Amino acid sequence: MEDIEIAQENEANKIQTITAVAGDIGLDPTDIEQYGPYKAKITTSALERLRQRPQGKLVLVTAINPTPAGEGKSTVAVGLADAMHRKGQKAVLALREPSLGPVMGMKGGATGGGYAQVVPMADINLHFTGDMHALTSAVNTLAALIDNHLQQGNALHIDPRRIQWKRVLDINDRALRHVTVGLGGPTSGVPREDGFDITVASELMAVLCLAEDLGDLKERIARIVIAYTYGREPVTVEMLGVTGAITMLLKDAIKPNLVQTLEHTPVLIHGGPFANIAHGCNSVVATRTALALGDIAITEAGFGADLGAEKFLDIKAPVLGKTPDAAVVVATLRALKYNGGVALKDLQTSNLDAIRTGFANLERHIHNLQRYGLPVVVAINAFATDDPAETQLVQDCAPTRGSRPSRRPSGPMVRRWGGTS
Repeated sequence: MEDIEIAQENEANKIQTITAVAGDIGLDPTDIEQYGPYKAKITTSALERLRQRPQGKLVLVTAINPTPAGEGKSTVAVGLADAMHRKGQKAVLALREPSLGPVMGMKGGATGGGYAQVVPMADINLHFTGDMHALTSAVNTLAALIDNHLQQGNALHIDPRRIQWKRVLDINDRALRHVTVGLGGPTSGVPREDGFDITVASELMAVLCLAEDLGDLKERIARIVIAYTYGREPVTVEMLGVTGAITMLLKDAIKPNLVQTLEHTPVLIHGGPFANIAHGCNSVVATRTALALGDIAITEAGFGADLGAEKFLDIKAPVLGKTPDAAVVVATLRALKYNGGVALKDLQTSNLDAIRTGFANLERHIHNLQRYGLPVVVAINAFATDDPAETQLVQDCAPTRGSRPSRRPSGPMVRRWGGTS
């Protein structure tokens, strides 16, 4: 069955109401704002109360270098949370929110795969609770206010050639990456070059995901540099006098979204900055809430451990006030072969030499994370077509320092480097 078929079949029969999911982690109906029966936002008052609670353990899921074949960080993160939930652990998962750009492109959705999925899958991958729309509106409102300032006399002496703030859409649109605005005469604005980014690549998305609450978000927005003057002095949102208006457009988007996996493990999905542009992690608010609601919070960082995970540790963790207690590096045999020089079309063919060569990529990511003093678990995201000899070779290539295998029912698939259990 395809992922979407699995999700649709199980949603119809097994999905719980969001009030039941909230109740399992100690939230009352008054602590959530429902968006239909299966998704909700956590209220501001509940978030403030939860900040006073002790924090649980934090597990960070990352991966080796991403390839066109995909590594499955979200799928492994969901599966890990479900496994802990089955064992009676109070686990809460915190993930990034999908963008329509990747959803409609090669990458597809961001809710896991197979039976390790977050639901309602279609809602999450499409409009969800409107966070992306709110961010898009906020970014474009600020862009419109900048152009209006130019039109009304430009009291701040903004140089139209040095405006840093672009407009956005939550979809890839090549034709709008570089445009000219303000055409049409004196009533249509000041002509200048502009462009559209994708919403998740905006600075406002990054700021939202690092903010601790609405007040902190407002302060961060005020400091954003939107342009430079003719004298090359920075111009901020606060100087434009529109900080409050932009913040109010995000008053609901700052609240994390609560959903569930197919096995009813609670999931907080919130924020989604790209890791190649920003820090590539879900929001500080969502992760902190997961740490308060569960004994174990599981989250992920975008791209490989040399990008998303290091940004998590260098940028997000200091704001969060919490360093991960362990890291999981996801790898697949096909990705190891791809990094070992095998063409995409040949990845299904067994190739032990390519595994040996590609293992250097995995080993480097382990080393990168160990520099932070983290215990590292390597999870092989297994596929039905995997060659057992290749899987065994990965384990045989593993560093011997402090390592020992863990087992899944189907056989040895996980190996641990450093630290203690």
